[in-house]
Amino acid sequence: MTTTTSAPATQAAHPSATTAAAMVANARGRIENLTVEEVARELEAGTLVVDIREPEERQTSGAIPGSVHAARGMLEFYADPTSPYHRPEFDPSRRTILACASGGRSALAVTTLQQLGYTDVAHLGGGFKAWSEAGRPVAR
Repeated sequence: MTTTTSAPATQAAHPSATTAAAMVANARGRIENLTVEEVARELEAGTLVVDIREPEERQTSGAIPGSVHAARGMLEFYADPTSPYHRPEFDPSRRTILACASGGRSALAVTTLQQLGYTDVAHLGGGFKAWSEAGRPVAR
């Protein structure tokens, strides 16, 4: 008789697997994490701020004024100059700041843009939630 046991729900099924939380923590340790104040200053100076939240999130909560929308699912395609979906505001040499709801998706997305050759990319730590909680303007 063979007995099999399953891994606890908190343990990854594959020995080399990780968790989303661990991936975000690892990304945050390797990228530039900006405060709300730093992002506000850069936005005023003309830095590209990209909101990678889903359209429904922006519709419900509003957005950082002056930010450009590029949903996370299309970011690589918009950002890749060789893609037929490339958007002109995306330039690997341009200073780019990503923002999401709370900073997890944007941290991971920064590492993705770095893989695409973006050399000056950062993210808003705490995301749109931190922006709005700091009393910064919100476009509706």
